[in-house]
Amino acid sequence: MRLRDTVEVPPEHLADVSPELVKKLLQDKLEGRMDEDVGSVVSVIEVHDIGEGSVLPNQPGVYYEAEFDALTFDPQMQEIVDGEVVEVVNFGAFVGIGPVDGLLHVSQISDEYLAYDEDGQMLASRDSNRTLGVGDAVRARIVTKSIDERNPRDSKIGLTAKQVGLGKHGWLEEERKAREAQAGEN
Repeated sequence: MRLRDTVEVPPEHLADVSPELVKKLLQDKLEGRMDEDVGSVVSVIEVHDIGEGSVLPNQPGVYYEAEFDALTFDPQMQEIVDGEVVEVVNFGAFVGIGPVDGLLHVSQISDEYLAYDEDGQMLASRDSNRTLGVGDAVRARIVTKSIDERNPRDSKIGLTAKQVGLGKHGWLEEERKAREAQAGEN
């Protein structure tokens, strides 16, 4: 994504205002930041243009407006995402999707009752012996999104895996094989 932002160059670096310096300053300022319009800035890739510097009263640095390319991650409502379970708690599983985590609430994982196994750090079904634990690959749909620009770690993304074609990758493979076997019998 092509973006524009202002960056402060400290006095000790004013002799070397280069695209490399501006890129590093932009990376320090923006990477990991959440923004309602662009999502999460994953990386500043390349600086294309550095404007004329501006001096502000009582400020030691010089401020430059820069145009640059950034890699961003902006999860959209109803988007299907693949992620990995990074933490399991009694109320669900946190799934890493790009640079953010989404919550897959226990009620949104399966129609079966899933019990929390604290020792094994997993959610387990007594009916089908299916489990969901840390490191498991999951396909889910984004159903809620609340971005907190001031505290990106407080942003919340809600997920569901209760629809057809969603869930733990291993479960999806089992279901695909069962469908193929059933189609072979007919």
